[in-house]
Amino acid sequence: MKHAFVFPGQGSQFPGMGKEHYDNSAFAKKLFEQANELLGFRISDIMFNGTEADLKQTNVTQPAVFLHSIIAYKSIDRSTSSASPDMVAGHSLGEFSALVANGTLSFEDALKLVSIRAQAMQKACEITPSTMAAVLNLADDKVEAICTEVQNETGEVVVPANYNCPGQLVISGSVKGIEIACERMKAAGAKRALVLPVGGAFHSSLMLPAKQELAAAIEATKFHSPTCAVYQNVAAKGVMDKEEIKQNLIDQLTGAVRWTQSVQAMIADGAYKFTEAGPGKVLQGLVLKINKEMQVDGVS
Repeated sequence: MKHAFVFPGQGSQFPGMGKEHYDNSAFAKKLFEQANELLGFRISDIMFNGTEADLKQTNVTQPAVFLHSIIAYKSIDRSTSSASPDMVAGHSLGEFSALVANGTLSFEDALKLVSIRAQAMQKACEITPSTMAAVLNLADDKVEAICTEVQNETGEVVVPANYNCPGQLVISGSVKGIEIACERMKAAGAKRALVLPVGGAFHSSLMLPAKQELAAAIEATKFHSPTCAVYQNVAAKGVMDKEEIKQNLIDQLTGAVRWTQSVQAMIADGAYKFTEAGPGKVLQGLVLKINKEMQVDGVS
């Protein structure tokens, strides 16, 4: 029976995040100050005192969620001997946190990559107006078919981006493509097809300019042998090979987050307990929707 640690992505941020750790832990304070120096701006000030709008900027959100997740994870890692994972996974951005947890990346290197990724994605969002939408209560294969149909008929980009849990899939693409797809999803019986307040079409081909920049940074970064398997978003299986991990991390920017399939693979490989490390409880909820018999908890 295996203990899995999972790490959240963009969307789990909130004003005041991490302040409790900063105030109560010398170790956390040190990591915050290290992050401020590495990023070249005081992200701690934005996390503790910024508004929701301040925290929604991709170049702030991604390092903020990563930093909070690592501090939360390290706080349990240092205090209990049973807190080392048998397997790890992260939702989108959370995959970088997972790779720190299993020793593949150092904290410093992962933070630098997260910062480069966030800035590259921000730039890609500015090139083409694009967005994402959540589709509820429609079968995955139906959502996939409608995306393909809209793309073929209109030439607009529309793809499945996040397989979050059964009955909850996020699509990504051009503004026009998403609008057309949402209407068709509703007509096909979706309970909701709701455009999300995001900066752009993450996990689609519209992130290609960002992918090239991130690939160069990843190739220049030292990856270590992992202490346990990481279940990566694009592969939805346990990966231990450093080169494979690198390639999957690059492909993730334009590929779908196969979270449902990743959790199912972890359960098939013996996971019985999932601990979410980082802000919020989104992943705990998704795990239970994928398999209600799992034990879930979290540390934030």
